[in-house]
Amino acid sequence: MNSFIVAVSAFGGICGIVFGFVTFFRNKKTDDAAGGKKDGIVLTELGYIKSGVDDIKRKQEKQEEQNLAFVAQLSAAASSAKQAHKRIDMLESRIKQGNMLS
Repeated sequence: MNSFIVAVSAFGGICGIVFGFVTFFRNKKTDDAAGGKKDGIVLTELGYIKSGVDDIKRKQEKQEEQNLAFVAQLSAAASSAKQAHKRIDMLESRIKQGNMLS
């Protein structure tokens, strides 16, 4: 009877060790899957952020092009206005000279 109790105790200890290893490896697989899922979510979010930043850069470049075109048009309009003022000043001086002669 004593040897039977020792055998059952040894068998129980061995089963405990085996079940411990099986549980450890099963939990390791679950942890690896959860870690992979978490990494995948992070990478997906980083991808969304990157595409958002790229969209912002494209819009900013387009805005810069529009600003350059606007500055060019404004410069041309200022130059045209300057020439018009010169012609107006010249016409005013001719009118004044004509009035003085009369």
